[in-house]
Order: sequence, then C-alpha cells, then structure tokens
Amino acid sequence: MWKVLGEYCSCFNGSRKLFAIPICVTFLTVLGLLTLSSASLSFVGSNYLLRQCVWLVIAIFTGAAAMAIPLDFLRSHSRQIAIGALVLCVAVLIPKIGLSINGSRRWINLCFFHFQVSELAKIALVLRLADCIAERDGMEWNLLEGFVKPVLTIAAFSALLILEPDYGSTLLFLFVGFAILFLSGVPLRHLAACISIAAVTVAIFIALNPVRLSRILSFLDIESTKLTGSYQLWQGLIGFQSGGLHGLGLGNGRQQLFYLPEAHTDFIFPVFAEELGYPFAAAAILAYIVIFMISWSEICRISDPFLFLVANGALLFIVAQTAINLAVVMGLFPTKGMALPLISYGGSNLVLIFTLLGLLCNCFRTAHFQKPNLEDLIGKHL
Repeated sequence: MWKVLGEYCSCFNGSRKLFAIPICVTFLTVLGLLTLSSASLSFVGSNYLLRQCVWLVIAIFTGAAAMAIPLDFLRSHSRQIAIGALVLCVAVLIPKIGLSINGSRRWINLCFFHFQVSELAKIALVLRLADCIAERDGMEWNLLEGFVKPVLTIAAFSALLILEPDYGSTLLFLFVGFAILFLSGVPLRHLAACISIAAVTVAIFIALNPVRLSRILSFLDIESTKLTGSYQLWQGLIGFQSGGLHGLGLGNGRQQLFYLPEAHTDFIFPVFAEELGYPFAAAAILAYIVIFMISWSEICRISDPFLFLVANGALLFIVAQTAINLAVVMGLFPTKGMALPLISYGGSNLVLIFTLLGLLCNCFRTAHFQKPNLEDLIGKHL
C-alpha cells in the first residue's frame, strides 16, 4: 500500500499540479458529509450520516485497491469482468433477485445493503472498451474489430439499463462509450450514424413510458407544474434563491424539512447552496472543474493506448455524472435521479467514484508520459 502511494506521489515530481486532485476530492467529501448531516435532519433515526461514514471507509479502501492493482491484470480479465457485470444487469431484472424501488429495478438486496449493479457496469464498460480498442493498436483499422465489437458492447449494457428502466444511466453509458470511440479515432461518419440510432431508440422508449414522458412535458413548463410534475425541481430552485450570498447557516435550511424530496441524494446541492450560500456552491463546482482540467491535461500525456482510454473513461463517468446532476437541480435538464459524486448520500455510488479515482491515479502512476499531441488525435477523424 505505502509503496503504491509512494509511486503515485513520485508522479508529482513531474507534475506537481496533481496534488490538487486529492485536495479537491477531500474538500468535496467533507462538504458532502457536512451537508448530509443537515439534509438528513428530517429523517429521524435514519443515521444517514453514520452510514455514509461507513461507506466512506469502504470507498477509501476500494479506491486504494484500484490504485494498487496491476492494470495488466485488469486488462487480461476485462472480458470476464464485462460478462459478470452483464449477468448482474440481467439478474437485477428478475423479480425475486432485483429490488424494485419507485418502479425501477436497479438494485440487488444483499441483506445489509442494496447494491446498484449499474455502478459495477461502469467500470466493466471502461475496461472492456479500452482493452477491445487498444489490442488493435498498430494494426490496420477495420470496421468489425475497430467499431462493431465496441458498439455491441455499449449496446448490450445500454439495452439492459433501459429495461430497468434507468434512462439517465443509459444516456450516461452511451455518452461515455461513444466518447471513448471518438478518442480512439473511429471515423465521425460511423459515430454519427450510431448516435442517431441511439437517440431515436431512447426517444421511442421515453415516448412509450408515461412517467418519463410526463417529466419531459413538466420540464417544458416548470412554473405551471410546480405543484405536480415539477414540484421537486421548483423546491430546489427555491432553495437556491433563499440561500443567497451568505446562506442560512448549516442546519438552518428549510428545504430538507420535508419540502424537497430526495434532499439527501439527488437534490442535495440545493440544500448545500441554501445553507452555505453561493460562494461555497461556486467553490464546489470549481473543485469539480479543477479535477477535470488537471486530470485531462495529464491524460493527454499518456502514451499507452489502454491507459489513455481507461483514464478517459474513468474521468468522463465522474464528470458527466456531475454535469447531469448539476444541470438537473438548476433546471437545465429534465428531472433525473442521479447522485452528485462525493456529496450525495449513497454507498454504491461513493464506492464507484473512489474506485474510478483509484483507476485514474493508477493510470498516472503506471503510464509513461510524453508531451501532449492533440493534433494526432484530431487528425484521426479527418
């Protein structure tokens, strides 16, 4: 463990700005625990804060394990990991195995906790796509190996997620999957065709699902549906407004007192902004931006294709999930249940985020860096 940490810290000699990543992660995690202590006040006897602390300890260990495990081992077993994740995604659809909450089957009940299988599927997708694409490095590109096989992998995970149904995670998987294909140099004409097909398919599923369709329609007229379909979003916007510049003070917010549904999970950021004010909200957003910008600048220097794609996939899942959550609570996207990384309550997601961060750091400590050459990347699509 200490040897691995020493190897990671040695990366700082070449890029001291990497110090900012663990600092920002710690900052966001502490803010999440502080906000959760307030957001869970309305749930007497829930012990959400205590549970999150327990999950945090587990997440730190899984993140350390992800940073320590040899990436060659993960690459050699990426197929088995992907198959295992697909089997779990199928199992969660079985009534006596999968747990149904609010009309969706996304969890497996493991007695002491509920495990969301889509979180493991994120790691499996990144590893499998990276291995599938990187093994063709240096070989002449062909449609079957370089495009069809990766697309079928993305389609398999996305199809199972949309059957749960989990439209938000489906879109997240499609975005990250197609982004990895883009970064691998897949021609834009092929990507455009697949994105069009995926968009039409998701639109059809939404049109056939009354609950999801009503969310879209409510989003188009928030004010007139503020007491029905847009109630949660409207209360979140009230939280932003009432917080103002200075905030109401930790524990003094009103939205978590049964006004704002899911105040401790999907909509924890309005509670955060209401109690701590705009400066802390801006600082949290800035911390996410710093993690992305510094990580991306270092990823561009990785010469190994597999490490490059794994690092990009891990980072994109974190950044895209953050962007979707913030866009939803600010009224820019239709309401979708998606946790805010490092801040929202939820054991499965917290463990996933730390695992993805561990994989990202593992890529940094393992990779041989070179000067970034974005011209080569852009040239692949021309």
